[in-house]
This record gives sequence, structure tokens and C-alpha cells, in this order.
Amino acid sequence: MSAFSALPLVIEPAELAARLQAPELILVDLSSAAGYAEGHIPGARWVDSKRTQLGQPPAPGLLPEPAQLEALFGELGHNPDAVYVVYDDEGGGWAGRFIWLLDVIGHAHYHYLNGGLQAWLSEQRPLSLEPAAVAASSVSLTLHDAPTASREYLQSRLGASDLAIWDARSPAEFSGEKVLAARGGHIPGAVNFEWTAGMDGQRGLRIRSDMAQVLAGLGITPDKEVITHCQTHRRSGFTYLVAKALGYPRVKAYAGSWSEWGNHPDTPVAN
Repeated sequence: MSAFSALPLVIEPAELAARLQAPELILVDLSSAAGYAEGHIPGARWVDSKRTQLGQPPAPGLLPEPAQLEALFGELGHNPDAVYVVYDDEGGGWAGRFIWLLDVIGHAHYHYLNGGLQAWLSEQRPLSLEPAAVAASSVSLTLHDAPTASREYLQSRLGASDLAIWDARSPAEFSGEKVLAARGGHIPGAVNFEWTAGMDGQRGLRIRSDMAQVLAGLGITPDKEVITHCQTHRRSGFTYLVAKALGYPRVKAYAGSWSEWGNHPDTPVAN
């Protein structure tokens, strides 16, 4: 049995600290390269966040090619028994996106370190300057469509009574005041709740303890299919993670996000 078996998706620094030596652990740090070099949780393997995205215009947030994912997970030493713990230094955007990748490859054994590096540091826990060795394993992955909403799928679902679209961008982007694509505005019917508003700045950027009530007030409820997005599915990595952590049964990420929707000629836009 894994040392992590009894733990929820979101774990605290003390729970991770007690399990840093677990043989099944793959600890992933998605902070900046400079941040990782300045100090990371002992044993953490650095992943360049750019490798979690396709990185090509007009929609850089789309899923990387299968060969790119196999190379990435091969370097991490991926195996069926691995338990991933994922964190970053920004409160969960990149970490949540990586958890979405784990869902895409069908690997269910993972946890998010609540608050990431900020929470670890707030408890004055030790850091390491020693980079983790890169594994050289070869992996073959099967990719699953269920965690992802394509543009076509989302467009076909607009107006459905059991759909909640969670837009994690800023209010200025949502209203169209700030335009980062050919068109500004938002997907019709979307609800705007900016990603950092879901973090508790007084508790090391942990997920707010009242998020279930906040989302209920916005109509983002567990009985609906929740599709979350931002501009490139980085900020919505956090919102995807939050919905999963709350046990919402139908959660998808729109990886194309506004960079795809706002640049497409045939998508409806609201302001």
C-alpha cells in the first residue's frame, strides 16, 4: 500500500514532509528555473512549465504532442505505481495544469501540495539546492479525451442547463476592456471568478477554505459539467484543480482557452 493512500487530493506540507522518502513518490516542481535553483523541496524534479503546453499560436495552451508528453514523463521516471505530488511557487496554476496532464494520461495517483512552495516556506521547512537526477526511462502513454473540452465540444454545449463555464481571467479581460486576442469579451454564459481570488494570501496561497460556498453562489455547482478556461489554460489549471479537489464529478479544461476562442472567426462572444 502506498504511503499516500489515505490522503485527499490536496495535502498539507506536514503530510508531504513525512513522506519525502516514499519510494513511489515523484515530486514535481513547476516553479521558474531560477526559483528551482534558489531552493526547492528536497527530491523535487523540476519541470519547465513550457513543456506542459503545445506552445504554438494561436492557441499555445493546447495539449503537447504525444511524443513530447512521453519524453517528459520518461524523464520523470513515470510508472503505473508512481504517486505524484505537484507544486509551484504561484499558488497552483502550473501545478493544476500538470494535474490535468496526469488526468489526460490516465494516471490517477496524484496530490497537490496546498499553497505549493509558499506554504512550505511559511512553515520554515527545509529547501535543497541539489537538482534531482533526470530519469532515462521510456514510456508509452495512452491519452484520454475526457478531461479536455475542445472548442467544438464547448460550442455545442453552450446554453445547456447543466453546464457551468468558469472563466479564470481578470474582470477586465472578461468584460472586453483588456483584449488579448483578435476579439475581447467572454464565452456566452461564462461566469468570471479570477483565479487568484481563490487563494488565501494569509495562509501561504492555500486554496480558500470557503471555495465550495463561493462557487455555489456563482452557480458553479457539482450537479453541472464544469468547463474552465483562461487565456492559455495556465490560470485555469488552478480552477480545474479546485473543482477536482471539491469532488465535482464532471470537470473539463478548455485548453484552447480564450487564445483560441477569441481568435476564431466563428465563435460567439459576449461583452
